[in-house]
Amino acid sequence: MTIETRRSPSMREVAQAAQVSAQTVSRVLSDHPHVQPDTRARVLAAANKLGYRRNNTARALVTGRSNTLGVVTLATSFYSRASLALGIEHEARRSGYTVNTSTTASLASPAIGASISRLVDQGVDGLVIAVPLIDVDEPLEQLTRRVPTVVVDGSRTSAADVVAVDQAIAARLATEHLLNLGHRTVWHLAGPSEWSDSATRVIGWKQALEDAGRDVPPELHGDWTPEAGYRNGLLLGRMPEVTAVLVASDEMAFGLIRALTELGRRVPEDVSVVGIDDIALAAYSNPPLTTVRQSFEETGRRAVAHLLRQISDPERDSAPELVQPELIVRATTCAPTST
Repeated sequence: MTIETRRSPSMREVAQAAQVSAQTVSRVLSDHPHVQPDTRARVLAAANKLGYRRNNTARALVTGRSNTLGVVTLATSFYSRASLALGIEHEARRSGYTVNTSTTASLASPAIGASISRLVDQGVDGLVIAVPLIDVDEPLEQLTRRVPTVVVDGSRTSAADVVAVDQAIAARLATEHLLNLGHRTVWHLAGPSEWSDSATRVIGWKQALEDAGRDVPPELHGDWTPEAGYRNGLLLGRMPEVTAVLVASDEMAFGLIRALTELGRRVPEDVSVVGIDDIALAAYSNPPLTTVRQSFEETGRRAVAHLLRQISDPERDSAPELVQPELIVRATTCAPTST
């Protein structure tokens, strides 16, 4: 028994079915503006009926574009990366683009450059870089000059556009909330020092304390994980002067709260805790977590919008866009029970 393979219909067959020329079919499928609406509708109906699928490679040869965007992201299961990728994917698809992703396990410029090179070699029309650019070297600069590029972690190359959450404001919102409740100062469990988001939050936290005339405790650092929050919580929980902590991620905050609870420190009566992110679990933790919401999906959507503007008009100047975070007050913060 033989298996018959069905051949995909050609553009010429679509043209015959719609009773137009193959050139007209090409214009319709390339979204050319100078096509009569009834002709466009007839061609699309014929293509749909025949099951015609456009060949992206052939279209790229004609238009000079692949209608594909590249995303460089960290090889991790962090909620923020998954949510950001979802926003990028949705906006790209809505705009008629597909997304190719390349991951890196290292934040060193050569590793990021290798991930970018893989996407450039695939012919992507533009790049979203979703990892912090710590030490931008010349090869990385050259790569981001070759294709339109948007960075979403606050750092940038000279040729890249920036769409990012205002992390200094995020830290300030949390710190001022705790100070307004009556806490004398606020301790900070920051993220990794090499992340630009983490460094910017430290600046916002310190500035809020200094503006209020309060002492600035030494910051601690974790790697965004609940385990890091737990380890630091075991340290902070043994310090009776600690009554308020700003934690640089919700996941670290969960770990910190567990450590405090195990040490007999009540949250929020003994220690108030604020996270940053507002992941889905934050509203259902015990107690529900006060946190600063930063919409990763919205950031991803805006990054794609910036990128498509770059692709359509490479000479257009684009100012960095800072997305404003929002304080979400729940049950892990209250006025200190003793002063």
